[in-house]
Amino acid sequence: MSVEDYIGYVVMPIICLAILFIMYRFIKGPQVVDRVVALDLLITTGVGFITLFSIVVNNSVFLDDAMILALIAFLSTAAFSYYIFKRKRND
Repeated sequence: MSVEDYIGYVVMPIICLAILFIMYRFIKGPQVVDRVVALDLLITTGVGFITLFSIVVNNSVFLDDAMILALIAFLSTAAFSYYIFKRKRND
């Protein structure tokens, strides 16, 4: 079994199942914080998916997109944490 076969038959279905569970938490999340964490995890899973796709097609162009997406996810989570910190400080 080659690396591409292993990625296609084992890893990709696991990632797709993880995306379903994350989407459930994103929709069902009782609080906004749960939804933000689920969105961050969804973007991180998407970065993993893009990286694996880049390995399968043997094209490193997609890694630039994955890096930009990871940076946006990190900055949005940091901004939301700062917002929560300021909101609790004003209460």
